[in-house]
Amino acid sequence: MLTVKCPRCGTETEFDGNEFRPFCSERCKLLDFGAWADGEYALPTESAEITEEDIDKIEKNLEDKNL
Repeated sequence: MLTVKCPRCGTETEFDGNEFRPFCSERCKLLDFGAWADGEYALPTESAEITEEDIDKIEKNLEDKNL
């Protein structure tokens, strides 16, 4: 029988026949889903601000492409 650790609480649980796998219970599954929905698992990103220098580069590339 294959057992895995619940990614939410760390409890060892059977993988086969577990309707909540990889979680140990419905509670852990719902807690994990709630954390995901609240953005707790968001990946860090770089600033999305576009500078004047970026705009100039984009415009230059567009002009070069149209030539």
